[in-house]
Amino acid sequence: MQPSTIRTATYPAAIFAVYVAASMLLPAAVDLYYGNDDWEIFVVCSLATGAIALTIAAATRAPLTRGSTQSTFLVVVLLWLMLGLVGALPFYTASLKLDLAEAVFESVSAITTTGSTVISGLDSLPPGLLLWRSILQWIGGVGVVALGLFLLPLLKVGGFSYFRVESSDIENRPFERFISFLIALVGIYCLLTALCALAYAAAGMSNFDAVNHAMTTIATGGFSTHDASFGHFEGNAVLWVGTVFMLLAALPFSILVLFFARGRLDALRDPQIRLFLGYVTLIVMILAVQRRITTGDPFDDILASTAFNFASIITTTGFASEDYTLWGPFAVTLAFFATFLGGCSGSTSGGIKAYRFLILGAMLRNGLRLLIHPHSVQALRYGKRIVDEEMQRSVVLFIVGFLASWVVATLLLSATGLDFLTSITGSLTALTNVGPGLGTTIGPAGNFVPLSDFAKWVLSATMLLGRLEILAVVVLLVPTFWRD
Repeated sequence: MQPSTIRTATYPAAIFAVYVAASMLLPAAVDLYYGNDDWEIFVVCSLATGAIALTIAAATRAPLTRGSTQSTFLVVVLLWLMLGLVGALPFYTASLKLDLAEAVFESVSAITTTGSTVISGLDSLPPGLLLWRSILQWIGGVGVVALGLFLLPLLKVGGFSYFRVESSDIENRPFERFISFLIALVGIYCLLTALCALAYAAAGMSNFDAVNHAMTTIATGGFSTHDASFGHFEGNAVLWVGTVFMLLAALPFSILVLFFARGRLDALRDPQIRLFLGYVTLIVMILAVQRRITTGDPFDDILASTAFNFASIITTTGFASEDYTLWGPFAVTLAFFATFLGGCSGSTSGGIKAYRFLILGAMLRNGLRLLIHPHSVQALRYGKRIVDEEMQRSVVLFIVGFLASWVVATLLLSATGLDFLTSITGSLTALTNVGPGLGTTIGPAGNFVPLSDFAKWVLSATMLLGRLEILAVVVLLVPTFWRD
């Protein structure tokens, strides 16, 4: 690989580190306001990170040119590695006294919007650290959207890029088109966050809780300011607000741009939206009815808690209002399979995602037709669009990579002495970026504190692997990638 390729990839990562360093001043200001000494640590981390990042940026700056595929893959991986390491600095140096493995785990969980945590006693944590966790998830969320819309489709390992479809008619102004689309995207992301915060406050949260939970809801991240998560709050209103905004955040943000900024009502007809909302509704209603029959509790309470907790699982947010593993084996089984699903392509959610299920289903249907009519020509369609062989291959490769990564991570976790349920669901929840797993240790009522440092490093790597759609990381392990 040419040195210029590495330099091209390093420069944007260094520039982005400067912005992350600047964002550390927000929790510093909050801690200073509340009289907490951690404000000094945030300021020192901000200045040190900013200085180092600016030095690297100055050393790697080069004329703007179209990057190679190699450099684009490196940009993707370096950006998220940088975010994970820089975000860990306040956790490592602040009054929390986390060791390096724990600090990196907490930071990676934040920026990948996973929501797993190694911190206990959130209710007594300094406000600056609580805000920093939320800021990292919020930054990670908007980064996930940009990743899914612009970079991964370009590298043939992500979903459909609606930006590229919409801009195809203005080839002479691609940069201007990109900037306007990006501004609208960030604007809608910020607007949804503000509306969510106002709704939470109206439902009974304090202003601080409302702002923090709004950031982690729209990022589908799941970090809370309380150990009990949403179990800390009373009433169904808070649960319904969370449910609505989690579902909105799991929709394709490109579709939201077309709908809100341009009034394109037809954009909501995207097949993956129908499938996503369909399996959320089906799972919630089946489980709610089953719980009503077996418990006899008021149906409005059952429906609110079921919709909230399972929308949280399916959208890979990771909030919990109660320990849903106590709802019985049927609920636990549904929760396990719901962990795979995820939201839509181009959203902040993780998981396998709805559009892949649509393409796999269409491939299966066409394959069966070819068994009956071997000489027929079967075009595979996604809505009205024909899915080319490259996209089909990308989906199959992702599924294979997903299963292989899950097996390897499960074996590594079990090698540390963890039981089978903790190992298999811990690796799954990290790979799908959901947050809590199943069992008494890492379930919705527990956290990842008891795990060994090695297990935390494995899970940190697995969270990054899942967030970068697996193939974007695995390709770096292929020797030919590093050849000129």
